[in-house]
Amino acid sequence: MRLTNYTDYSLRVLIYLASKPLDELSTITEIAEAYGISRNHLGKVIHELGTSGFIDTIRGRGGGIKLAAPPKEINIGKVVRQIEDDFKLVACFSDGPSTCVITPVCGLKHALNRALNAYLAVLDEYTLADIVHNPLDYQKLLGIK
Repeated sequence: MRLTNYTDYSLRVLIYLASKPLDELSTITEIAEAYGISRNHLGKVIHELGTSGFIDTIRGRGGGIKLAAPPKEINIGKVVRQIEDDFKLVACFSDGPSTCVITPVCGLKHALNRALNAYLAVLDEYTLADIVHNPLDYQKLLGIK
């Protein structure tokens, strides 16, 4: 299983925000510079994180973004399920008819489905607080003051 860059960037934004005090606002520009990521890519990511309820976005002068809940309340598995758009590991996972001739008898689909569920179950065991267990370390690496 490989996450898209979009999901990776989403998790990075959440990690960045979790490294700061809960009510402190951040900007797209500062996060983009900290990670060396395109500001345009992050704009789309931040929009979805906001509409999904993971972050609060404050528009206008003095605006910015912050976590919508404490890091201990943000589950990594839930974030990945919400943001990742494709868990179809092989053709037979697709919604339409399969083009694979062995689909009716193949046990691989079952094994891959179990593996995907196990993968997501492990992510469900972690919160953002578990990932960012020492915010000061992240602040140093990301140049957060």
